[in-house]
Amino acid sequence: MSASSFPSLALGCFLLVLVVGLRVADGLSRGSMLDVGSGGPVAPPATAGICASSFVTYGYKCQEFDVVTQDGYILSVQRIPEGRTGGGGGGTNKQPVLIQHGVLADGMTWLLNPPEQDLPLILADNGFDVWIANSRGTRFSRRHTSLDPANADFWNWSWDELAQFDVPAVLDFIHGKTGQKIDYVGHSLGTLVALAALSEGKLVDKLQSAALLSPIAYLSHMTTPLGVVAAKSFSGEMVKSAGLAKFDPKEFDPKGESVANFLQALCDIPGVNCYDSVAAFTGINCCLNDSTVDLFLKTEPQPTSTKTLVHLSQMARYGVLAKYNYGIPGFNVMHYGDVRPPVYNLSNIPRDFPIFLSHGGRDALSDPKDVRHLLDSLKLHDVGKLTVQFVENYAHADFIMAVNAKDIVYSQVLSFLKNQR
Repeated sequence: MSASSFPSLALGCFLLVLVVGLRVADGLSRGSMLDVGSGGPVAPPATAGICASSFVTYGYKCQEFDVVTQDGYILSVQRIPEGRTGGGGGGTNKQPVLIQHGVLADGMTWLLNPPEQDLPLILADNGFDVWIANSRGTRFSRRHTSLDPANADFWNWSWDELAQFDVPAVLDFIHGKTGQKIDYVGHSLGTLVALAALSEGKLVDKLQSAALLSPIAYLSHMTTPLGVVAAKSFSGEMVKSAGLAKFDPKEFDPKGESVANFLQALCDIPGVNCYDSVAAFTGINCCLNDSTVDLFLKTEPQPTSTKTLVHLSQMARYGVLAKYNYGIPGFNVMHYGDVRPPVYNLSNIPRDFPIFLSHGGRDALSDPKDVRHLLDSLKLHDVGKLTVQFVENYAHADFIMAVNAKDIVYSQVLSFLKNQR
């Protein structure tokens, strides 16, 4: 499959959320009230979304901010300045922590369980100043200083730009508001962009620590049947016959008709079981609640750029952690000065930078073999600065939606973050 072919990982991500949608019921609804923060551009309450739908009925304040990246994207960021019991209003006495979602999702993915099980609210109740990111292209971050989402140029980016522009811009904004170094928690793609940025020294001056849940740095051993079949079977002709030739190649909208047609083409392949796509894509998740999955499907999946998904597919095919490969040597020379894209060297991450890493034995995306490869890249890390948790029966989605994640994973994250104070 060439670099321009439709990526296998995109198919898997889409199948996870769309095929399960066959059993979507009316999910939970959440009322709320918006407490607008002072200073800086503020998202209007009518479109505030996450604040307006997820917090105040449970006793939390929520502030909405707009953050502009160096390349002009306007990102929606939420702040939970204090827990339900109050205490200080989120000033400099509270440690800030940024929470970053994965691909085809937004900040709502952290807020699908009852509040006592949701990581951002657990952190707020334990005295942290919590910030939730929403990457470019998602519903509340479909804005730019000069480009419209209907313009293909709006979607001309991969996850390289998330590492280069989005995460640094949000961290700069938080640092400007709090004057403190920030702790970071990421899931899936949220771990990848942090590792890539840290390897290039972009976040070192703003970050205090990083907790990486179901980390993605290498994808050579992913065992998801959907991804494996797609990698072996998909061709440009199949993409065309599925209708994607009529689909804007820049935006990947999981709710679009063309992608639905492409899904049907994949499901028609012998040996692909589209009935249980969650397990087929993520591995067998041990501990998901049906009502949580239903709520997830009311709000997700979110759009992203096709280029991001091609980039992830390149990681799986080539077995390296590198910048986007344009597939034509001349294009790579134009962008990078070399026929091959530069590799992200994770050994450049400062050895004394505190990292907590939690991964699962049933994770078909963050496969234990690939996690061992990541850990090998960090083998020179200072003793005591790298903490690793292995949860034998967890798969990819358990880290954000499992009913027992609070006790198994989030308690360890909380302990790790408190140790950085």
